[in-house]
Amino acid sequence: VVFQKVLSLLEEEFPDVCRIVTAVYPSAEDDVITSPYNTVLAMQELTEHADCVLPVENQSLLDILNKIDAMSYGTKLGPGVKRNNCVTSGGSRLSGAQKPFDAMNNIVANLLLNITSSTRFEGSLNMDLNEIAMNLVPFPRLHYLVPSLTPLYSLADVSIPTKRLDQMFSDAFSKDHQLIRANLKHSLFLASALMVRGDVHMSDLRRNIERLRSSLPFVSWNQEGWKTGLCSVPPVGHSHSMLALSNNTCVKATFMELRDSFTKLYKKKAHLHHYLHVDGMEQSIFSEALSSLTGLIEDYHHLDVSKSRLQRDTPRLRIATGSSS
Repeated sequence: VVFQKVLSLLEEEFPDVCRIVTAVYPSAEDDVITSPYNTVLAMQELTEHADCVLPVENQSLLDILNKIDAMSYGTKLGPGVKRNNCVTSGGSRLSGAQKPFDAMNNIVANLLLNITSSTRFEGSLNMDLNEIAMNLVPFPRLHYLVPSLTPLYSLADVSIPTKRLDQMFSDAFSKDHQLIRANLKHSLFLASALMVRGDVHMSDLRRNIERLRSSLPFVSWNQEGWKTGLCSVPPVGHSHSMLALSNNTCVKATFMELRDSFTKLYKKKAHLHHYLHVDGMEQSIFSEALSSLTGLIEDYHHLDVSKSRLQRDTPRLRIATGSSS
């Protein structure tokens, strides 16, 4: 109820300000039994009142930390991350004591730092936050953008060598660098944004987009649906970095898993009484939230089935510039 009021209030008071929300999704081994209820109820408000939602899965964050640890120590699973436990991520390499999940939160913080970099630093092609929704959301409800970060590590992981620029573009569309567990290349793109920081030129963007486009299936009516941003100031300790935001139907699989978890509880009305004791909560709210999620899944499914009917042509590459299009 509070979440609904906050989003509605922001929409009412600041209608011209883009409402971009980072939403953390529970893992399959989540120890909060009612997390499916919480997530589905929140999703209804996110679908109706947010302009863009950046979904992040706890399991993906843990997988990323395991990968960083393996690269840093040259082992399959370094001592900084314990499987199925709280994540401290290399306490021996970081100064000061870390609280549980600090390293996971740092990844999300880096996501937000990259998405706002153009509002804080100069660049030859800075991207305004409002342009993200304008260029990446062709349909109001389908505004869930898959975030990918490269490089994944921070200044603390100094033993990891810097990757080549072209490899950074390839990594941005690799499932190992996504903040949700999905495969972008096996699903359909509605649009994609590349927010690059550092000493990167427009020619680098054009060359790599042209190189990758044959492996990235876009909807037939938006084959050139790229939005790009160039910020000249890289993150501390790196020569360049990239945040990719992809409006892709792969989120459907995450939503279907969530619906299944919700339905298992809701069929038995398990733990429902905890919510119904709260003023303003009624059982109909749960049914409406489930219906909203099912409708969202169907919307993505209708687009996804068109992937097999795609007939590619070779249009002239046209990258969206700083002005909204």
